[in-house]
Amino acid sequence: MRPANGRRAGGFLLTHAGLLAGVLVTCFPLYIIFVASSVSHDEIARPPLPMFPGDRLWENYAAALKAGVNIPVWRMLYNSTVMALGITVGKLAISIVSAFAIVYFRFPLRMFFFWAIFVTLMLPVEVRIVPTFEVAAGFGLLNSYAGLIFPLIASATATFFFRQFFLTIPNELAEAARVDGASPMRFFWDIVLPMSRTNIAALFVILFIYGWNQYLWPLLITTEPEMNTIVMGIKQMFPSGDDVADWPVVMATAILAMLPPVCVVIGMQRLFIKGLIDSEK
Repeated sequence: MRPANGRRAGGFLLTHAGLLAGVLVTCFPLYIIFVASSVSHDEIARPPLPMFPGDRLWENYAAALKAGVNIPVWRMLYNSTVMALGITVGKLAISIVSAFAIVYFRFPLRMFFFWAIFVTLMLPVEVRIVPTFEVAAGFGLLNSYAGLIFPLIASATATFFFRQFFLTIPNELAEAARVDGASPMRFFWDIVLPMSRTNIAALFVILFIYGWNQYLWPLLITTEPEMNTIVMGIKQMFPSGDDVADWPVVMATAILAMLPPVCVVIGMQRLFIKGLIDSEK
């Protein structure tokens, strides 16, 4: 028993050492960004780069919130939050209703429509960017939150994810609801939706980060600085030509841009993991 216990303990230590090494490799660049956001510009420009936080943390972050090429960073954070939440809620609402209709309703060409939705996985936004922009411009959606959100709210991935989950729900539940006189939408609200809680949470995290990190579509659909997102703002802060960037403020802005997705992941971590590994039936 002792050798087996020794091998188990050795494997335990080796596994955790590997995890710790992975965490250090992943987090070290973030730590450097945080350190760079807390020192002066001269300290960054003069090698070597400081390895410990400086004394200008609050000054740099206060300057970052007011900084920006054309508009303040706080406004860009607000635009990104509205866009990410709109895309996330829209994708979830459309996907779960579409999957429910495909699984529980019998109508002509049902599977054709499902595969038509699924095929769009091979057509990312970058491929259909020109016709999508023309349609959005034709509807007058330029420089608006609707233009930032609506063209991106369809999601074949989420529809497929919900369909696969709904197929695992026992048919006896639908039959019992039908016997009790429940309408299809009552069955959806009272049974299917509560059972999908963890799946919705898992997709919420993924889709929020997807919406937050969008760069190409906001770059095309917005021409007024007031509608810039934080990802666009960080890119605009980088120097061009002989310009000199205020790197502590740029690093502070990068940290501020990471906070909302990190808060979403931490706040929904338990449901996120449960939604990926547990069907909750």
